Amino acid sequence: MRENQTWVTEFILLGFQLRPEMHLLLFGFVSLCYTLTLLGNGTILGLIWLDSRLHTPMYFFLSHLAIVDIAYACNTVPQMLSTRKTISFISCIMQNFLYMTLGDAECLLLLIMSYDRYVAICHPLHYSIMMNWKVCTVLAAFSWVFASILSLTHIFLLLRLPFCGPHEINQFFCEMLAVLKLACADTWLNQVVIFAVCVFILVGPLSVVLVSYTRILITIFRIQSGEGRRKAFSTCSSHLCVVGLFFGSAIVVYVAPKSSHPEEQQKILSLYYSLFNPVLNPLIYSLRNAEVKGALRRVLWKQRLI
Repeated sequence: MRENQTWVTEFILLGFQLRPEMHLLLFGFVSLCYTLTLLGNGTILGLIWLDSRLHTPMYFFLSHLAIVDIAYACNTVPQMLSTRKTISFISCIMQNFLYMTLGDAECLLLLIMSYDRYVAICHPLHYSIMMNWKVCTVLAAFSWVFASILSLTHIFLLLRLPFCGPHEINQFFCEMLAVLKLACADTWLNQVVIFAVCVFILVGPLSVVLVSYTRILITIFRIQSGEGRRKAFSTCSSHLCVVGLFFGSAIVVYVAPKSSHPEEQQKILSLYYSLFNPVLNPLIYSLRNAEVKGALRRVLWKQRLI
């Protein structure tokens, strides 16, 4: 490090380089998505809490997924909507830690939810034993704790690096890959660990999910009742849609070769799985799930009678 360099205490988030009128349009669009994220996922949480028919393992994990989506939006969107584009080094590290923890937790939760559907459809007679509340609580706690440990590993490796300038992050939030570009030292180890963890936490769970759903589909086609097949497809198709949206966009950003998409495209992809997915998840689970729609009707009917 050269002697005339100074240590960075804050960063400037460049965000999207747009014309002023486009910035206003983006502000309105992001504000709308943020509102829909809070309302949609808050509604899912409220329905699961209020309707006893949704007090099952599947909706227990769905409530955790809704918490992840709300936290996702609250962690990054307020920074986007703020006129202040600077962020302190400590705040940047915290935002990075939360972002990675939430992403890893969502991967694990989607994996656990696929296992839940596998047990429910392929081993229905053993479901109450294999997915009892103790098991569900342990699985949910494991997803949060393990995700935090993985994120702490990245943060520890990040903090060992010197940041002496420049201090402009070409992103709309403190994303790990964008922050690493500002380090004044070799980041080879950080990038190798990030790639290895992404393969482990993205490709690994996705492979298990695909294997699980292959078994599920084989079992569904063997169901004699048309109504039984329809109900099984209804719950599984919602989960598969969410899995495809999340894992697909995340793998493109963190596993695919970086030369395949420039920085501006990387921002759009980051916006997609940090803002669009939290908006789409409650819509997918509500529009394609008869139990959630039924719970909403029952809650609205009770409110109408009060």
